[in-house]
Amino acid sequence: MTGLFHILLFWLLGNVLSHCIGGYVSGNILGMILLFAALRLRWVDSEKVRPAARFLLGAMALFFVPFGVGLTVSWPLLADNLWAILVSAVLSTLVVLAVAGRTFQSLNRRR
Repeated sequence: MTGLFHILLFWLLGNVLSHCIGGYVSGNILGMILLFAALRLRWVDSEKVRPAARFLLGAMALFFVPFGVGLTVSWPLLADNLWAILVSAVLSTLVVLAVAGRTFQSLNRRR
């Protein structure tokens, strides 16, 4: 229970922080960053968080069910815009790969 408390506490803190800064960054992401910092600084004992984290990771497939249902409900809208979605997904993937590759090459040359 202590581990679940810590996970939910940092989730709540992340959401509050996200709301305070205008929602530019998701509260879930901020909460994970805060929990990571607390674990690294040893403010939170990782052994107390581990059982709850393993349980949540084991049940992660259940967390994607609502998104799958949402996709099936929104299928007509997605089908109307399928080409735009596919083109943007492919192009953005290629841009990210190119930028990451160039960055790696640049950093590798400096070393």
